[in-house]
Amino acid sequence: MAVGEQSGPLMADVARLAGVAISTVSRALANPGRVNEKTRIKIDAAAKQLGYTPNAMARSLRVGKSNIIMIILPGSLYYGVSQIIPQILQSINKALILNGYNLMIANLDRDEESEMHILDLAFGGTVRGAIILSSKLPEVDGRSLANAGLPIVSMLLDMSDAGLPSVVTNDREAVRDVTADLIRLGHRRFLYLAGPEDNYHDVERYGGVIEALQEAGLRESAVVRSGGNLDYQRGFDIGLQAADDFAALANKPTAVIATSDDMAISFMSRIQRTGLKVPDDLSIVSFDGSPVCAFCSPPLSTIEQPVEEMGQTAVALLLAAIDRSEQQPKIRNVIRSRLIQRESMTPPT
Repeated sequence: MAVGEQSGPLMADVARLAGVAISTVSRALANPGRVNEKTRIKIDAAAKQLGYTPNAMARSLRVGKSNIIMIILPGSLYYGVSQIIPQILQSINKALILNGYNLMIANLDRDEESEMHILDLAFGGTVRGAIILSSKLPEVDGRSLANAGLPIVSMLLDMSDAGLPSVVTNDREAVRDVTADLIRLGHRRFLYLAGPEDNYHDVERYGGVIEALQEAGLRESAVVRSGGNLDYQRGFDIGLQAADDFAALANKPTAVIATSDDMAISFMSRIQRTGLKVPDDLSIVSFDGSPVCAFCSPPLSTIEQPVEEMGQTAVALLLAAIDRSEQQPKIRNVIRSRLIQRESMTPPT
């Protein structure tokens, strides 16, 4: 067969024989309900007469059984060295492939155009289900993903109060425990590097710090907050800002709790250039568990998010909903993080 030669009839041939536009044939295959019955019958008859076989995706869409799962991101894939979102995507993709499904990244931003595209995919029958990462459900012009009739699982953000199956890690408990560890080491003054104010993760993690202070009989004033005005995607900038805030404090903290590895790495780099030593002068612990933390100087203590298990759990919940399993799904699924303690945490001198 010559290069570029087709081995069988094309969608255009079906359209010509049925006397309709190619787009109408495509729509009839992808979503029969959007084409009137008379036209659909003509298209089916033309396809049978020509022996036209649509590709696997079109066949699955025609019978309402798409094998595509839509992933909705909180924004850009870029998350500095932490790379939590890419790691989670890899885990989800692996689990979906094992179950015969394909992954579609529905957006690389969260502007109105992207939101409308997500809703078009959901309401148009292109996807079988959706996993939304660390963000609210898209809603534009009265249309909401919640009303698209799709199984949806929320990941990293707890939306169980709204009845949406959610897979999260134990942010509050993990930060509470590591703060308690620092207190046991002898630390009494803390600097907290914050994510965006009112963000779910920041609320949970800062709440863990406060709970640990209360349990130890310390006042909330024992911790100074830095940041709160920048997104997690700008973690390096948050760390640099926090270094300036630290320098301006008269009563210096002896321990730093950063809510992402990016924040901790840039903070530690700038602080050490001023002559301070980690951990001799200042202990540091962060959140995410990116591999690069092991190669920092000194190696950085970090709370590692269980991305592999979280991805597998989210896929299992979604596929159970797709298969309409009789077993009632657990609405709130908490996968525990773990502290990787390295040289950046010691008693204060």
